[in-house]
Amino acid sequence: MKELLFILADLWMVFAGFFCGWRFLRQYRNYLLGLEWMIVGTSGVNFLIWALRGGDEADPQARLVFFFDTFSRGVGITLIVILGLMRVTHRYKPGPLVDIAVFALATVVGIYFSGFGGHEFHLGPAVFFVTVNALTLPFLIHFTWRVWKAGARGLAAWTGLATTAGIVIAITYDFFPLPGDDSHRTLFATAALATWGTQMFVYFFAYRALDRHGNRATGTWSAPTSPSPAREEYR
Repeated sequence: MKELLFILADLWMVFAGFFCGWRFLRQYRNYLLGLEWMIVGTSGVNFLIWALRGGDEADPQARLVFFFDTFSRGVGITLIVILGLMRVTHRYKPGPLVDIAVFALATVVGIYFSGFGGHEFHLGPAVFFVTVNALTLPFLIHFTWRVWKAGARGLAAWTGLATTAGIVIAITYDFFPLPGDDSHRTLFATAALATWGTQMFVYFFAYRALDRHGNRATGTWSAPTSPSPAREEYR
């Protein structure tokens, strides 16, 4: 049963990554979030294949698994997410050079820290990943508040829950192994994959709600006649 839950959680993350990532690219031309979401989706596909092949850390594919993992944990779901979400919180759109620079930084971080991959504990990388996630948290709280102020109260609640779950996963990842978990950390991996997939899915809809709210405020979007609150929130 736990193996089935693991597969479902991974497939959920893959779906959220590719579906929402494509929407970010096609609908909003937000290359930071679109590409990062799709990178996470690609990571999920690679991770699932590796796990189904036995999850051997000596397998050359394992280095790619660790690279994708540290790419996103270090810079992708931290700095890149902040810069991408600032499009709707601060109307800030980074230029192409910034986009290239942050993805290059994420690649360097991913290559470097992937060398510490595996079940063996390394204090330096563990502290780094928790620290960058903690530094990202204030902005995500601000993002959640902005969604709430925009009137999307349900989405704001989901955004807050997803953000809380994400920081719990970040802290648990290296410092607090789950009791009763197996050597492959299947229970933790299932929780982490489900959380990351939910974060990407919820953040996309929260982003869309803020984008529409901002467009209405500037008069560039015409609201449909007498929309219901539920329809307005999830359109």
